[in-house]
Amino acid sequence: MPGLIGKKLGMTSIYSASGKNIPCTILEVGPCVVTQVRTLEKDGYAAIQLGYGERSEKRTSKAMQGHFKRAGVSLMRKLVEFKGFKEEVKQGDALKIEDVFNEGEYVSVAGKSKGKGFQGVVKRHGFAGVGQATHGQHNRLRAPGSIGAASTPSRVFKGMRMAGQMGNSRVTIENLEIVKILAEEGVMIVKGAVPGHKGSTVEIRKPEA
Repeated sequence: MPGLIGKKLGMTSIYSASGKNIPCTILEVGPCVVTQVRTLEKDGYAAIQLGYGERSEKRTSKAMQGHFKRAGVSLMRKLVEFKGFKEEVKQGDALKIEDVFNEGEYVSVAGKSKGKGFQGVVKRHGFAGVGQATHGQHNRLRAPGSIGAASTPSRVFKGMRMAGQMGNSRVTIENLEIVKILAEEGVMIVKGAVPGHKGSTVEIRKPEA
């Protein structure tokens, strides 16, 4: 699945030819630099490693500094491997948005969702609460209720929906249509929402043929 690395700039809406208002996400895509080319003979699989964004020397380990030095590129903030590139590329090449994507194509966008902290079952799982406000119950409107299953099996099953950390996890949204590509600005507009906050890094991949 070839693709590129980008950044979420925010959301907007545009009108289609039929006059329908379409919610869209604006993505800044690339340019991405090829930092490593993996081959079947040497690494056991074929892929290319792309780098995106700039990183200071202070925040880069010595090992990664050597990695970038061997590739002959500047220090990069994000590294991602992509498989399925048909074009021949070599270390140091810069890939732009028009080299990979076209308007009208469908892509998958992966990113880290917004962190929402520790949340209860009503917000996290959509529970309705226990007993509403009847029978004199106190502070039960947002409670999870019973979690046990009687004396057999005398334990709580794994995967029980309970309160806990919400968000801040990798999310992939598939089949987002590319509505418009502004090649000069390196900007892509896709139909629909994309995980993450404004300025967060995302991976845009083309579906497997």
